[in-house]
Amino acid sequence: MEIGDNRLHDIQEMLLQWYLENQRDLPWRRHSNAYYTLVSEIMLQQTKVATVIPYFERFIKRFPTVYDLADASDDDVVKLWEGLGYYSRARNLHAAIKEVVATYDGVIPNEKEKISKLKGIGPYTTGAVLSIAYKQKVPAVDGNVMRVFSRLFDMEDDIAKPATRKKMEAIAEQIIPDRSPGDFNQALMELGATVCTPKSPECLFCPIRNFCKGYQAGREHILPIKTKAKAPKKASVIMFGVKWNNKLLVQKRPSSGLLANMWALPTENRMEEMPYISQIEEYCEMNQYSAKISEDVYRFEHIFSHRHWKIILISMELSENPVYLPKRSIWVDEQSVLEFAFPKVYQKALEQLGYRN
Repeated sequence: MEIGDNRLHDIQEMLLQWYLENQRDLPWRRHSNAYYTLVSEIMLQQTKVATVIPYFERFIKRFPTVYDLADASDDDVVKLWEGLGYYSRARNLHAAIKEVVATYDGVIPNEKEKISKLKGIGPYTTGAVLSIAYKQKVPAVDGNVMRVFSRLFDMEDDIAKPATRKKMEAIAEQIIPDRSPGDFNQALMELGATVCTPKSPECLFCPIRNFCKGYQAGREHILPIKTKAKAPKKASVIMFGVKWNNKLLVQKRPSSGLLANMWALPTENRMEEMPYISQIEEYCEMNQYSAKISEDVYRFEHIFSHRHWKIILISMELSENPVYLPKRSIWVDEQSVLEFAFPKVYQKALEQLGYRN
């Protein structure tokens, strides 16, 4: 897509001036630090800024340098991430920083080829770090930028398709100025986050409204075009709150798949045609438990990005010392349960069982 030189220069200058005057005061923007930029950008993936701010501040306080994070245990990192969701981001970030320390003497690479090979670092994060922290003219196209471009250029390309992202990265390469490329990328993101919003764009406050083809065509509420995601697949599961001698049984989930390697309560797929009491009896028999099943039965739901769990939670107190410990399971003193990192769905379950911060 060709953009006239005069028009391009005006868009650049107006966006940069608008950003200088209107940028939000965010903790990761107060320092020109590639590590802070990387941490914040990983946290901001699929997560709102207001949610990320306290997590970022706690994370940096606990791990102020790449060396502190590289030396941390997996459980410590995930615990600080608890509640933020998408836990693979935390593990990928941890792995990437270990690689930075081991291979690059603790300096996050400033070369596209090197940084993009780090664990969990895709094109957007690569562009964000290189442009913001290292002042390089590299595109950083996220959902906000794609929405701005769709309206600015009146584009009907489906933003859910990888080909559209590639097309918009090519546009960004034309638009980014030599001066202040990081500020310009952040200006595009900021515009999408605060003015050119998904449902109610505030076009009257947009600094580049006069250049916006979508606005001129009256299509700002129609664009961008995005294929609707499939509804999360429903699944019925049964969780067990197994207690014995003031301890709770917790286990790590499998090393792949949903909530991989996260601490959890024992969880089984529920056979809808089988009464849940029969499933409890089968579970106890399989694990050689002699249990007194309490009257506490809880029902709740939890929606992941692609799954919708309908959950029955059963609290049971074992009547004698268990002789069998399921794989990847441990007994935890009840007063220490909340020291472990549990994903949100299991935090909900623990709250039902009476474990609260």
